[in-house]
Order: sequence, then C-alpha cells, then structure tokens
Amino acid sequence: MLYTEIRYLVGKEFMLELKQKYVLNGILLYLVSTVFVTYLAFENAITAETWNSLFWIILLFVAVNGISKSFLQESPARQLYYYTLASPQAIVLAKILYNLFLMAVLSVLAFGFFLLLMGNMVVNIPLFLLTLMIGSLGLASVLTMVAAIASRASHNFSLMAILSFPIVLPLLATLMKISHAALNSMDWSGLTGYLVILLTINFAVIALAYLLFPYLWKD
Repeated sequence: MLYTEIRYLVGKEFMLELKQKYVLNGILLYLVSTVFVTYLAFENAITAETWNSLFWIILLFVAVNGISKSFLQESPARQLYYYTLASPQAIVLAKILYNLFLMAVLSVLAFGFFLLLMGNMVVNIPLFLLTLMIGSLGLASVLTMVAAIASRASHNFSLMAILSFPIVLPLLATLMKISHAALNSMDWSGLTGYLVILLTINFAVIALAYLLFPYLWKD
C-alpha cells in the first residue's frame, strides 16, 4: 500500500513538473548563469581548492531554490486534499525521492558545466560522482523536511534558509572534504569514515522525516 502511494505521488510530481516547465527552466537558467559568471570572475586564476568550494556553494544555492517549492508552492487546500488520499509517510517519502532525482540531475549538469568552463580538476572521477549522489540524497532529504516545516509557518521561505543552515553545514563540510580528496588523489583510503558519516546523516534525516512528518502534517 505504501509503495503504491509513493509510486503514484512521485508520478504526480513529474506530471506537475512537466506542466510547470518554467520552474525547472528557471532553475537551469540560474545554474548555467551562476557557473558562467563564476567562470568570468575566476578565468585563468582558479585552483583546485577554489574549484571545489565554488562547486558546492553553487550546488547548495541551486538545491535550496529547487527544493524549496516542494511544499511552499502547494496551497493548504491542496495539502488537505492529499491528506484524504494518501498517508503522510508516503507523501514525504515521495517528495524526497522526487527531489533526489532532481538533485541528481542538477548535480550532474553542474559538474558538466564546471568541466566545460572551468576545466577538469578531478583526479578520482568515480569517487567524485559517488560523493555527488550521496550529497544529492542528503540535500534532498534535509531540504525536503525543512521545506515541510517552513510550509507550516505561512510558507516562509526565509525560515527554510535559517532552519536548513545548521543541518546542511556539517553535511556540506563532509562533502567538501571527500571531494577535495577526489580532486587530489586516486586513493580511497581514509575516506570510509567520511562516507559513513554522510550515509548516517542521510538515513537519520529520512528516518526522522518518516517518523515526525505525520505529526507535522496533522497540525
């Protein structure tokens, strides 16, 4: 039953995205323009450390802009309608899965634009791509849960930015450490602990969303 609800809800998210292409096009335009402006600002003067820092900063802002619409764009009437059709667990898990797909696509596109404009400074590409996917899951789960909380506070976007900062900060710091290693060496040793930390944060946030969202939804 839960699987069926999640499947239909994820399909609903894709259909809404296709009907509102301007939202996705706006996110893509923001991503491309930000990378291009960064390229103009740091042309011929970028180091591996700067490349790594700029990449994750841009991806973070893209994630906040892209995932904030998860709950903030939905009216209370529509949320009440969803309440009569599906369980709150299915709703929040479907949002996380859809945002994971969105973040994975945006992450790969951002990486591609960086390679095109900034050059390839990544030595260990498999490790970097693995970090991208785990980071996409982390950003999707954290920002989806924070967007759900912000939607209960008069759809306050600024509240989402404030609440997400202390949670995203350790996640982003760990991602930058792993990606920094991927930019400098093919060696995977010593990174197991960081990968475990990332996975632990991701699953902890998803578990909290699954357990706490029903109480938030009933409010």
